[in-house]
Amino acid sequence: ACFRLLCSLLIPALFLSGILCVCLFVLLWGIRLWIQQRKKQLASVGKDGKQPLVVAFFHPYCNAGGGGERVLWCAIRALQKKYKNITCVVYTGDRDVTGEDIITGALRRFNIKLSHPMKFVFLEKRYLVEAALYPYFTLLGQSLGSVLLGWEALLKCVPDIYIDSMGYAFTLPLFKYIGDCRVGCYVHYPTISTDMLSIVRNQDTRFNNAAFITNSPLFSKFKLVYYYLFAFLYGLVGSCSDVVMVNSSWTLNHILSLWRAAACTSVVYPPCDVQAFLDIPLEEEKNVTEYSVVSVSQFRPEKDHPLQIRAFAKLLEKKRPARQPPLKLILIGGCRNQQDEERVNNLRRLCEELGVGEDVTFRINIPFEELKQQLAKATIGLHTMWNEHFGIGVVECMAAGTVILAHNSGGPKLDIVVPYEGHITGFLAENEDSYAETMAYILSLSPEQRLEIRENARQSVHRFSDRHFEETFLLSVEPLFK
Repeated sequence: ACFRLLCSLLIPALFLSGILCVCLFVLLWGIRLWIQQRKKQLASVGKDGKQPLVVAFFHPYCNAGGGGERVLWCAIRALQKKYKNITCVVYTGDRDVTGEDIITGALRRFNIKLSHPMKFVFLEKRYLVEAALYPYFTLLGQSLGSVLLGWEALLKCVPDIYIDSMGYAFTLPLFKYIGDCRVGCYVHYPTISTDMLSIVRNQDTRFNNAAFITNSPLFSKFKLVYYYLFAFLYGLVGSCSDVVMVNSSWTLNHILSLWRAAACTSVVYPPCDVQAFLDIPLEEEKNVTEYSVVSVSQFRPEKDHPLQIRAFAKLLEKKRPARQPPLKLILIGGCRNQQDEERVNNLRRLCEELGVGEDVTFRINIPFEELKQQLAKATIGLHTMWNEHFGIGVVECMAAGTVILAHNSGGPKLDIVVPYEGHITGFLAENEDSYAETMAYILSLSPEQRLEIRENARQSVHRFSDRHFEETFLLSVEPLFK
């Protein structure tokens, strides 16, 4: 009787599910055909009578002026140089400026001038991808929000080639299967990583794992299940991409484990403005009146400025030779909002508590020329972020001629602070003690020994130049244009 009841319920349920699946497939196919018809209606013909290939970049914050935006403009410049009959489009949510303002900003901030005009598609619903909208289940909320924002973008412009350049992987299947586009992506940082899973699994308190979760085994298990489900979905949508570019070996390892698309994935190092720093003369230190340790990074939690201050305080506690010049720690960084400013105030209080208030200087939102001056005078460049995905600031310090000391993880460990032609280019550390000890060791070296390390570091950073980026980027995206 039970079996018959089960069959009587199961068979209609399976039949209904089949009908719903067919209806969904027909609906999606109908939307795809409608989108293609819309594409034909919106298409324009070039001066030569041919229809140009439309290459669209999904970059909702294209006017932000950070490293990700530098990648965007260098990528567009490279495509315009190589391919003549293309139209480059950027989907952006920066509706408070004009397209001309954005182009001018790229020229002013990055000294990048485009050879041909391009188009901007201004999106109205960028708020859907902002973290503040999702106090809980932020990863899922932002990802689903990006699909809705992507739908708005697709309705306004249907490209031939779609490239996500900001990490919104959930838009990839939308443009591939509904928009019938060839799709690619440049991944700066995986939305979720195996490191994030291990933090929750081990009930470790980090900037992305609240204390109330780490203190509760139940909440930790629930979050772990949520992360695993999200990682599965992230891998599913990411594997839709025809071309995958990642910015470092660290990002590559995570993307390969999650997306499992090794055949179409390659490392394309981001373009760093190394030439601007290579202009700084590299000379042996003479008559030094003060040694400075300089840190360059935004005042965000993950940059771990407290570690820098504590390590510096331990360095000052050590008995240093009396003949050695005084030592200063200079923290250079950008403050984006009131939260960042409060973070700086907390760091100032920490300096006072540790008795190094007079030895630590904060330089907030300084102009580029002053940054160059500070790095030109610095002895040590300091970087403490755990699992930094790449580390543009590390490259800039090395190009400027400082002896770099970075965290023994992520991009700095795997790609940047690595031997060059068998010679040392810098140092790595992991905690307060090792940072303090390594800084003491660097200061104990002779000026000649430090100069040799600085020269090796300088020669190694040519791998991260604009020219090298353009070559590897064009090679990677070539399958999209076939």
